[in-house]
Amino acid sequence: MRFYTVHRRIGEAEPVLVPDGFAWAGFLFTLLWALWHRLWAVAAGILVLDLLAAAAVARFDLHGAAGPILSLALSLLVGLLGNDLRRWTLARRGYAETDVVSGAGHDAALLRYWTVGAPGATESGR
Repeated sequence: MRFYTVHRRIGEAEPVLVPDGFAWAGFLFTLLWALWHRLWAVAAGILVLDLLAAAAVARFDLHGAAGPILSLALSLLVGLLGNDLRRWTLARRGYAETDVVSGAGHDAALLRYWTVGAPGATESGR
């Protein structure tokens, strides 16, 4: 079972579910992952940090492995904090965290939210 936070904006019917835990796609495809999830500020920050790391390696004539190590560290940071960055971006866009649901996957958690935890669901279903 995986836990998901449910985010909704007033006036929108479809909730956004964000998984809890490590973001493997964020670790493996750092900048593309941020762009895919429309995390524009996060993507800009990743790009700036990556460029600063490359500039530091060139400016201070660091060992050749320093660049890939810094890039790996940035990817690891995005993997660890990626889903929290998604929640932060959703909050900035006016979404409120309304619930936490669990499920074997995204679709199962969404189904559980609509059948048990959605606003207007009966208490007998819980």
